[in-house]
Parts: sequence; C-alpha cells; structure tokens
Amino acid sequence: MPRLARLTPDTAVGTSRDLLAELTSRHGRTGDMVATMAHSPAVLSGYLQLSRAMGRAKLDRRISERVSIAVQTLQGCALCLDAHVDAARARGVDEEEIDRAREGTSADPAIAAIITLALQVYRQPTSITDEQIAALREFGHSDRAIADVVGIVALNVLTGAFNLVAGLTPGSDTGA
Repeated sequence: MPRLARLTPDTAVGTSRDLLAELTSRHGRTGDMVATMAHSPAVLSGYLQLSRAMGRAKLDRRISERVSIAVQTLQGCALCLDAHVDAARARGVDEEEIDRAREGTSADPAIAAIITLALQVYRQPTSITDEQIAALREFGHSDRAIADVVGIVALNVLTGAFNLVAGLTPGSDTGA
C-alpha cells in the first residue's frame, strides 16, 4: 500500500503541476513514482534531469541495466528491479546474465569489473583503488564510462530509496 499519494496535474501545485502536465501531454500518463515524486518539485525535477542525463551515458545500456539490477538487488526495491530486468531482457540480455547481475557479477570479466565498481560505489566508495580503475581501463572502459557508473548508481539510489519510502511496489502502477 503506497504511503504517499499520487499527484496529478490537477492536484499538484506550482512547478510540480507544470512538470506533470508536460509529462502527461508528452506521454499520455505518468507512472506512480513520478506522480508521487511531485510532492517535492526539487526531487521530481532532479530525478527528471538526472534520468535524461544518464540516458546519454557512454556505457552500453545492456551493461548499465545489469549494473542497475545488481544495485537494486542490494537496495531491495522490487519495483526498480522488475523495471531493470524487463529493460535488460528488451535489450537482449539473456536470463543467465540477468541472474549473474543479481549476484553482482557477469560471465564477461569486463562487465563483471564494472558491476563490481558499481557495487563498491553503492556500498563503500572509499574502497575503490587506483589499481581497480587501471584494470577497468585495461578492459577498455573509458574514463567517461567509469564516471557514468557513478551516475547510474546515484540514479538507482534515488529511485529505489524513493519507491521504498513511498511504499511503491510492483503492480501498484496505475498510470495517470
């Protein structure tokens, strides 16, 4: 049961009303998370900006979805986890790799290294070493891709934590 009410362009005020109206006109609806984030114009605006920015990330989406799966498995947001598993499948990631991502790894050592980095960013960024970053470069990961991992983790922390606080769960998305 959601803990925070969904807002609509009719029930939201100020900047949130404008953002929800724009999203609804472009997409026909907003999901529960976005409609609930509208309680805080700062959170909603920040989420939308970070989400758009991370859509331009250098890291391949098949990899970033596995990063998201690993982070959301730890964070415990079932709504986010389901969304990222669906997105990974839609991009052709097979079930074995999805299962590995849930375990925080991959059969591909280069992808496993990126997932490891992401989990360290989530758990304990102070544990990341110069040698680890050098190894990521040896796998062919650019500095931009490495930096993008931090943004992907940050976006996942925001969405997962918000959904958990708001009480949003799979199947609760009724649209708007």
